[in-house]
Amino acid sequence: MLAVYLEQGVVSLRDAPMPARPAGFALLRLVCAGICNTDLELQRGYYGFNGTPGHEFVAEVAAADDPSLIGKRVVGEINLACGRCEWCERGLGRHCPQRTVLGIVGHPGAFQEFFTLPERNLHVVPDAVPTEAAVFVEPLAAACEILDQAAIPAGAEAAVLGDGKLGLLVALVLHFHRRRVRLFGRHAEKLRIAEAAGIATAPGAAPPGAGFDWVVDATGSPDGLRAAVAMTRPRGTLILKSTVHGTVPVDTAPIIVNEITLVGSRCGRFEAALPLVSRLPLAAMVADRFPLAQAPRAFARAAEKGVLKVLLAN
Repeated sequence: MLAVYLEQGVVSLRDAPMPARPAGFALLRLVCAGICNTDLELQRGYYGFNGTPGHEFVAEVAAADDPSLIGKRVVGEINLACGRCEWCERGLGRHCPQRTVLGIVGHPGAFQEFFTLPERNLHVVPDAVPTEAAVFVEPLAAACEILDQAAIPAGAEAAVLGDGKLGLLVALVLHFHRRRVRLFGRHAEKLRIAEAAGIATAPGAAPPGAGFDWVVDATGSPDGLRAAVAMTRPRGTLILKSTVHGTVPVDTAPIIVNEITLVGSRCGRFEAALPLVSRLPLAAMVADRFPLAQAPRAFARAAEKGVLKVLLAN
């Protein structure tokens, strides 16, 4: 079968053997996948990664222990937890110390014709949901996680820094759930997607003063983090949503003096995201589509400045 492979920053295609299907796992045939910023960071050396990436996907179940899954379109949670440790028993398998992570840590990813995931990780996509919308479920779940972690009151004003893929999804989710969002970004064409959904936007740099009780940093840059700290009011909450490759220097003085609460935020519940995929303007975020066999071109396109979601189809 055809598989995408990352090694020392180079994207290539390989003829790989079909994966074995352990008990409790499903064999999945890729239908559509999305290239995200994490995949681009892996290409740049994040985690010292070599292997097959990809964790945003829609697939068809080719084989499974549960016969009711066979032939279904599914999306899947990316953390493969042990199911036995203290964290798993508390329902926090996303933090299982023995976990592997699809396409990131210890488990081959979705950018190949066939791959495997535990059946308990899978969620069936309703027939009415288009595949190109369903491929956003994983990043949309990460955006929804903010509302599970932080008690942002309905009607409260929240600032989102960063108009990339994740920043837009965060702004759309918060707006859908009746928070008053202001999205700060530098790209007029991206901000227009938010404006079309009724979200207030602010082009250019973030304001110098502390004006928000709730701030989400989705810039993926050290400068964005510093701006987010400066924007947060005393005793406000700053939610860190971006993964940045490398060490980020942070001046902790304003965080301590202003008693700012920092919340790290990562993956989220698919149950919260699935009902939203048909209700948000996700199609506007798709910049390009490539067949799996053109993955090197797709990665190059996804890395271009200003490009949003690039899809791979099998």
